Amino acid sequence: MNDSEKFIEKMAGAPAYVLDKTLDTSRQIGETIITKKQIGHARNYWKSLGPGVITGAADDDPSGITTYSQAGAMYGFNLLWLSAFTFPLMAIVQEMCARIGLVTGRGLAANIRQYFPKWVLYLATFLLFFANSLNIGADLGAMAKATQLIFPKLTFTSLLLTFTTLSLALQIFTTYEKYAKYLKWLALVLLSYVFSALTLNLNWGMILQKAVVPAITFSRDQIFLITAVLGTTISPYLFFWQTSQEVEEQILGGKTTLKLRREETTPLEIGNMRTDVWSGMFLSNLVMFFIIAACAATLFTAGITITTASDAAQALRPIAGEQIYLLFALGIIGTGMLAVPILAGSASYALSESFGWKLGLYRKLKEANAFYGVIIISTGIGLAINLLGFDPIKALIYSAVVNGLIAPVVLVLIVLMSGNQNIMGRWTNGALTTLLGWFITLLMAAAGLATIFYLFV
Repeated sequence: MNDSEKFIEKMAGAPAYVLDKTLDTSRQIGETIITKKQIGHARNYWKSLGPGVITGAADDDPSGITTYSQAGAMYGFNLLWLSAFTFPLMAIVQEMCARIGLVTGRGLAANIRQYFPKWVLYLATFLLFFANSLNIGADLGAMAKATQLIFPKLTFTSLLLTFTTLSLALQIFTTYEKYAKYLKWLALVLLSYVFSALTLNLNWGMILQKAVVPAITFSRDQIFLITAVLGTTISPYLFFWQTSQEVEEQILGGKTTLKLRREETTPLEIGNMRTDVWSGMFLSNLVMFFIIAACAATLFTAGITITTASDAAQALRPIAGEQIYLLFALGIIGTGMLAVPILAGSASYALSESFGWKLGLYRKLKEANAFYGVIIISTGIGLAINLLGFDPIKALIYSAVVNGLIAPVVLVLIVLMSGNQNIMGRWTNGALTTLLGWFITLLMAAAGLATIFYLFV
């Protein structure tokens, strides 16, 4: 067997190896008897998940993986607490967005257009389009680099073109029902990071302590990294995507007109939405937790710093082994395939709703030319960023700055709308949700200012 054949064998066996190690760890914790009834409950739970779990998984895109890897490599376990801190904040924001979509039957931009000055909407959506296009460029580049780690003979350009074409084809030429199922199953690729960490010899006592006790040195670099984590978890494109996907789900369920979608929202619908959203945000932050933990236990211990997610995968190879290296690289590719269409789609929803264009992934290409045109243009800009040789890391930095400017403004509008009885009827925010909503808005404003100060002052 030559070296190429051995490598292919290792790559094919990586998932089974990690699964075996994970099962061994689970057996050490305790034996669990899974009954048919429990399997049935799990199946029903999985069927109930939708936009929330897809949105949560999309948050852990290659740029997010880069940020979390840097947090673990630079500060060890000291920033693990961020995963517990951002979980409820992220879930509260996404739940408000989902509730707005469910109750009004319209996307976030369409509601902003209805109730606020149009110049606010136009400014926010154009900035969103710009930031998302930059982020798409960074993610496409990361996917190509990660693939080259596994198949080094493939060229960077050919991989970029392949991923771009595949992403566009899935959005444009598949039905929304099939596309949503694809995104939902693709979300499971995030578990590769959980499995990777569980195979390592981790000090769980110390990890649990670091997960609940904040450790901040207030150094310039650490504050910037904390704001980067906040920016990648509570991000504007997720707000627009979540709201619009709730509307798409209603249309898929037969509510094809605004009048039908604005019928009384039931407690069951709200309950299912909350289960979906909180599950999705838990998955997102769980993955953040394990990426930080894995990089802290390996890269930080070895004194290795990284710049990109691909750097993290490559650095893990001699420390954690071939299987972990491969799973980390495959995770970058999978999360990119999930995130790129959502970045492009959220920008298109926002612009289409802003200008009153026909929109929706449930529509065919000829029925919504402008909607799909924005998806193509946004993805094309991301492709061009890489083909023209722009630094994808700089693209991410500029994207972070733009998102830092957008997020607080959009959050103000979200809190105001979700707390307005004339808009939301009986499903307005509770007092605690409103209070936390304003806290999150102020926090993101502070994070945005800190990012700009770090980069330009």
